[in-house]
Amino acid sequence: MKYLLVFFIVLGLNAINGYDCKIVQFIFGDSLSDVGNNRNLPRSLAQANLPFYGIDFGNGLPNGRFTNGRTVSDIIGDKIGLPRPLAFLDPSMNEDVILANGVNYASGGGGILNETGGYFIQRFSLWKQIELFQGTQDVIVAKIGKQEADKFFQQARYVVALGSNDFINNYLMPVYGDSWKYNDQTFVDYLMETLDSQLRVTAKNEYSVSIDVTFKVHLYFIIVLTYLYVCVCNICIGFDNSDSPCCSFYRIRPALTCIPASTLCKDRSKYVFWDEYHPTDKANELVANILIKRFDFMRADDGTSEAPSPSPDLAPSPDDK
Repeated sequence: MKYLLVFFIVLGLNAINGYDCKIVQFIFGDSLSDVGNNRNLPRSLAQANLPFYGIDFGNGLPNGRFTNGRTVSDIIGDKIGLPRPLAFLDPSMNEDVILANGVNYASGGGGILNETGGYFIQRFSLWKQIELFQGTQDVIVAKIGKQEADKFFQQARYVVALGSNDFINNYLMPVYGDSWKYNDQTFVDYLMETLDSQLRVTAKNEYSVSIDVTFKVHLYFIIVLTYLYVCVCNICIGFDNSDSPCCSFYRIRPALTCIPASTLCKDRSKYVFWDEYHPTDKANELVANILIKRFDFMRADDGTSEAPSPSPDLAPSPDDK
């Protein structure tokens, strides 16, 4: 049985009277939320730019997502009426795109700690993502002025979804000093303290973009044992396989990534895992629905409850070999 530890935070600010801006998202995270940043990092070893990644999304070609379809953030945003933000490194990114859609800073291999995932060579740690967000603030202030920028950022939704790499690609690897310095509990405490300081840095800025967890924000914080949810309900929710990936290289494991020579499972909707580490679109939809129901997320456009959003159609896949 596999488990994935994710610190998933959704920060949503109350509406601001007198300003009718478009509500957008700013997403911070790792490969579970990456929508194309790493594909634009030429030296990064954490990539999802080969078939069959993206097979159930859009035109079926790789798009930077580390899954066959949508991410959890994609699904939640769709269901509550928020536009999908482009990757920060998307070539079409500019001020108008930011104002219309927000920005996704998530990067495969990134973690709460700077040293996490270092052997991937290039990736955005959460500290780096915060630095990029601060640059985004500068750009928008220059575009529309400080007062309007303040209102724009205060009405935005902020998603922080990461933490698994700090274990998989740091603490659980003896080559990292953290595995020798901390035990399980003290390492979690260290992550939480670091994350707290990162959120405070994001909140305290010269543009008064306030993320005040005590007064101005609905803070939804949960430790999501995503795979535990799925494995416990394995039979009742229709998954046939929760241990092996849908996209695999014959019986060689761990294959780590999905490649053109891989074999696809017959029905991707019956698998929890797409590759060795990342959930399928169907599993992501399950997690998104759990979060929406648990925290009663409302639509951003009219305040009503979320509307159902269909899963992407299953594209033809080869038989198991």
